[in-house]
Amino acid sequence: MATKNDAMKSPLASGRRKFGTLDVVAYGAGDFGCNMSFALKGTLSLFWTQFMGIDPIHMASLLLLVQIWDAINDPLIGAMVDADKHKYKRNKFLAYIWCGSVGLLVAGALCFVPWTGAPYVVKCLLFVAGYILWDAFYTIANVPYGSLLSLISTDPVERAKLSTGRSVGAMIGGIAAQMLLPMLIYDADNNLLGTRIFFIALIMGVLGFIAFQFMIRNTEIRVETDIRVKEDAPKFNPLTAAKNFVRNRAAVGATLAPVGMFIGMYGAQVATQIMFQAYFKNARISGLLGMVSYVGLFVFIPFVSKIVGKFGKKEAITAGACVSVAAYVLMLVLPITPDGKGIALFAFCQILNALGGGIGQCIAWSLMADAMDYEEWKFGTRNEGTTYALHSFFRKLAQGVGPSLGLVVAAWLGYEAALGANQTMQVATNMRYLTAAMYLVSALIQLVAYGLVYNLDKKTLAQMEQDLGKRHEEMKVGLSQIVGGDD
Repeated sequence: MATKNDAMKSPLASGRRKFGTLDVVAYGAGDFGCNMSFALKGTLSLFWTQFMGIDPIHMASLLLLVQIWDAINDPLIGAMVDADKHKYKRNKFLAYIWCGSVGLLVAGALCFVPWTGAPYVVKCLLFVAGYILWDAFYTIANVPYGSLLSLISTDPVERAKLSTGRSVGAMIGGIAAQMLLPMLIYDADNNLLGTRIFFIALIMGVLGFIAFQFMIRNTEIRVETDIRVKEDAPKFNPLTAAKNFVRNRAAVGATLAPVGMFIGMYGAQVATQIMFQAYFKNARISGLLGMVSYVGLFVFIPFVSKIVGKFGKKEAITAGACVSVAAYVLMLVLPITPDGKGIALFAFCQILNALGGGIGQCIAWSLMADAMDYEEWKFGTRNEGTTYALHSFFRKLAQGVGPSLGLVVAAWLGYEAALGANQTMQVATNMRYLTAAMYLVSALIQLVAYGLVYNLDKKTLAQMEQDLGKRHEEMKVGLSQIVGGDD
């Protein structure tokens, strides 16, 4: 039977702080914390191939190998969070985030142990062990963090603001890393200074920990979802939750888009780094040009609420994806030469893509929160931890496939890691076209995901919110009647 304590829990908890700027800033601080650890991941391939001397094909294989850990790690931790019925002082998601943030203090640096004199096999083992430890703590923090958005508010506009806050937090962390890292980790000849990366990772771990603590202290949970009317309510089943994920078109669409983005972005990232080293011969400027990816976020932040209210999330983000496709078609065909004019054209294409993807950067995370509601609407269940864990798993899988694919294709096109920045001009030119091709594939997958797979358009989303609101009210009435009958 339900208890009086159960009756006090409603889908929208009462007596909470009113939603406001602090919620957005605190939630954004969480992704800043994630990015202080995650931002260095793009340097892994170059560090272990150019500085540590692992063969690019072997490195590609190792990157895929560690994703097996992701395959086990993400869904298991998500299922563990969903199945955890322990009564925490504030919220179980916040407790797991705190635990993960402690591990991330040093875990990021373990991915960049600069032991160049180690035997070849030991180097490979160092990479695998360091990555597995980092990934475990990152998942413990990141899976509950992603799930948290759906518990802070049920309002679609407020969720869009939270998603924007998360993107801003990621942007601040990303800008700091993209702008400063290339200036610190390359020498005057555009070669990697690997030893510095280890100490930089330690500093970023401390900054991330501070950001996580700020988020934990200032997050207000307003939505309670653990209501049980009957004692025989079905127990949590991770296989059923996974099945519901696959049947959840909204979750699949919101997951396919970042999968495409990461496969293309990380595949292109390897080629882009080599391109700036050997084609433009200016690796240090790569960070400054990388900052243009945030132009769209700056442009759309003031108008997110109005755009979502007028056009809808799906409609706006699909239109932006069309612009991104056009940007990378231009990057592929324009005469991007190894000089200042070529750099300017490259920057133009990246700015055009940033404008197309800007609205997506603002609201993409809120699509997963809506997808979790969609599961409840369609199937009558909520598995935030598992749903986000599977979403995170596929994202991480793409983050492994992307650089692995990029390394394999780069090696096939003539890239030799031992040469560092001294690649032949033919190889450097190949990297210029590989960059454009990978970005274009990424944009096309995102267009398909948002336009054809994700199914919560403005009208459907409004109907879902109305139906769930009515259902939650009926549940509250049912609980009140049960409690009244016990008294």
